[in-house]
Formats: sequence, structure tokens, C-alpha cells
Amino acid sequence: MVALFALTTALLMGLADFGGGLLTRRAPALTVVVASQTIAVVVLGAIVVATGAWRESGPQLWYAVAAGVLGPLALLCFYQALALGPMGVVSPLGSLGVAVPFGAGLLMGERPGLLQVAGVAVAVAGIVLAGGPELRGAPVRRRALMLTLGAAFGFGAVMTLIAEASSTLPGLFLALFVQRLTNVAVGGAALCATVRRGSPALPEEGGFRVLWTSLPLLAFVGLADVASNGTYSLAAQTGPVTVAAVLSHLYPVVTVVAALVLLRERLRGVQATGAGLALAGAVLLATG
Repeated sequence: MVALFALTTALLMGLADFGGGLLTRRAPALTVVVASQTIAVVVLGAIVVATGAWRESGPQLWYAVAAGVLGPLALLCFYQALALGPMGVVSPLGSLGVAVPFGAGLLMGERPGLLQVAGVAVAVAGIVLAGGPELRGAPVRRRALMLTLGAAFGFGAVMTLIAEASSTLPGLFLALFVQRLTNVAVGGAALCATVRRGSPALPEEGGFRVLWTSLPLLAFVGLADVASNGTYSLAAQTGPVTVAAVLSHLYPVVTVVAALVLLRERLRGVQATGAGLALAGAVLLATG
């Protein structure tokens, strides 16, 4: 089950990143974060009320609050990086955040077998190569790199924290709701601050109409993102965290394929090699 939940996480995260990258080419990144996460809060709030999950309160929810603080910062950095460069270059580097939950698993006493260690090495190498990253070039690319690495740490920390925030399914619903509510509060405060400094909250061309026409995509991004956190938490609770962490971070392959099919971005040889290695590493992990 750990492989199923983790691979579902990768699929959801990859599609959410693809949608987020498209949206930030139309609207400011902070606006995209706040709008998409607000939709997730509304849906999760209804689920919490309907299932009675609000009774599952406890000190573990502070993990969800911490994840909620880090989440908007990581998403903002990542969406800005996606807007600066091709998705196929930025997204794989964001997956380096796998080091955070993987390290947490090791600290908890997990010891992967030889086959799993080989799978980790092959998968991580494939994930990075899948984007054909170019680390030299214009200053914009260097800025995108720094934003992506900061986002990577934030993503890894969020996944680690949310996995610790609940031990039951109703508790997971409540933890995700608290996380997203904090996301909106932090992101909203940051958005207000940028508006006071003179930055626009709405697209310069089209204004609110752009957001309204993008509502389906905003909803998809917000719900896919929160669902990926939920499936990762389930993966971490049903199997080794080290395995769940690496398999869930195959999401850049999904983003690259989506960009290839829908945006017709050219797939370089190194990207095809990376995708193959990532999948080979996933097989080693799942069978190890």
C-alpha cells in the first residue's frame, strides 16, 4: 500500500505543479497561492464538519500549523521559479526536498535494504536528470535555481510535518484543514504586504476576470495539492518513510510529461534518460 499511496502523491503533486505553473503565467504567484488554498479550505471545512473530524483535536495539530506556515512560502518560491523558466527544468530540482523526509525516516531508525538504497540512488538521479537542468546561464536562471532549492526544503519539511500531525483518517482531515487555514492566513498577510508596497494583487491585463475564468484550474491546483499531502501521510503511516518519501518525489516526471504533451515542450535526451532512471528506481524501491 505504501507504493500505491506514494505514487498517487507523485501524480497529484506533478499535476498540481503543472497547473500552478500555468496560473502564475497569468496572475501573481501569491494570488494564485491564496486563491487555490482558499478553495481547499472551503472543501476541507465541509469534510471536517460532515465527518465530525473537528473532535480529533490535540497537540499534534501544531505540526499542521507549522506545515501551514512553511507551505505558502515554499509554494511562492516554487511558482515564481516555474514562471521564470521551463517547467521541465525547474520541477526536478524542487524534488531534492526528498532529503528532508528521507532523513527523518533514517532518524526514526529505518534502515533501507541494499536494493532499496540502490533504488533511492537511481530514482533521485533520474528525478534530477528528468528536467535536464541547466545550472549555468543568465541571472534569471540562477534566481530560479535559488528559489527552487528554497522551495524544495520547504516542501520536504511540510511533508514531514503533516505526516506527524495525525494518526487517524478523521484526524488527517482536521490536520489538513488546519494546515490549509494557516496557509491562507500566512499567504493572505504576505499578499496584503506586497499590495501595500505597490505590487498588484490582480493580473495587470484582465484583472479579476482572469481569476474568474481560471477558477476551475485554481480549484484543481488547490485540491490536488491538499490531496497529495493526505496520500503522502497515508503512505508514511503504512510503510517505511524512506520509501514513501522517494516514491512520492517522482512527481517531476509527471510535470515533465504534462508539459511535453500539453505545452509541447521539447524533451531532451537527458530528460528521457532521467525519466527512465526515475521509473527504474521506483521499481527497485517497490520490490525491495
